[in-house]
Amino acid sequence: MPVKKIGIIGGRGFVGAELIEILNDHPNLELEFASSSSNAGNAIPGTDLTFIDVQPEDIKQFPQLDGLILALPNGQAAKWVQAVDQAGLDLCILDISADFRFDAGWVYGLPEINRQLLHGARRISNPGCYATAAQLALFPIRDMLAGPANIFGVSGFSGAGATPNPKNDPEHLKDNLIPYSLIDHIHEREISHQLGQPVHFSPHVASFFRGISLTIHLNFSAPINSEALRNKFEEFYQDHPLISVSETIPEVKQVVHSPTARIGGFHVDETGRHGVIIVVLDNLLKGAASQAIQNLELALGTGQSKRN
Repeated sequence: MPVKKIGIIGGRGFVGAELIEILNDHPNLELEFASSSSNAGNAIPGTDLTFIDVQPEDIKQFPQLDGLILALPNGQAAKWVQAVDQAGLDLCILDISADFRFDAGWVYGLPEINRQLLHGARRISNPGCYATAAQLALFPIRDMLAGPANIFGVSGFSGAGATPNPKNDPEHLKDNLIPYSLIDHIHEREISHQLGQPVHFSPHVASFFRGISLTIHLNFSAPINSEALRNKFEEFYQDHPLISVSETIPEVKQVVHSPTARIGGFHVDETGRHGVIIVVLDNLLKGAASQAIQNLELALGTGQSKRN
């Protein structure tokens, strides 16, 4: 199978670095370039390439691309999509940002749910990190719920980005837990939109660097016990090796530097109508970079690599 050539716009940040590392080790995807205006001319770790400064009007110079990853802040993707369209390039665009997650013209890139839609897709919106974790935990049981799920989320401070601010300042986070965006967080809207039902979401940032843990309280429309609840997940994810389901409570340290997600800690009260589940994943991998590569593998037909 011919190797597919991938470009990255925004290769400087945490997610960009993870994307580069994965592509360096991928048998069927090859990094063609990584663009970073602030790092232009500097060596790209693990490669013989250097970062270059690519602007939207320059994209027509890369007709050899099979895929383009936009690893940019929210609000910056549209000009790149327009430039690709104007250049007449037939390639797959994968956007890491939230810009197209509510756009019906783009495939929502959650492989365990939308695998069939991703085959051959040319426009893919990568889910948010919290949104990925929450949907993996809620999608198998969304028709069993009575009322909104209540999601308490904690993320490592890499989720706050690389630009200095209180939510990624280790000194400010020391012995601390910071709640933020307590109403109408964009991932709350994203989860609700994709599930087709409302959720309540409270995000927090902690002093560890990477990883996400969600504790999700559920109300069921009909009684169920813990074992039956766990069985629902085991059946749903039996053909998805990156999703692990267990009786025990999963912990963040089990998934850091891993493309997997773990769902567990299934507890249901004596009424059978109130339950709790826990999901953990690495926000930089399954919540961003490795999921992006999963999506490209499906879109470009390369098959799944061992790492993903």
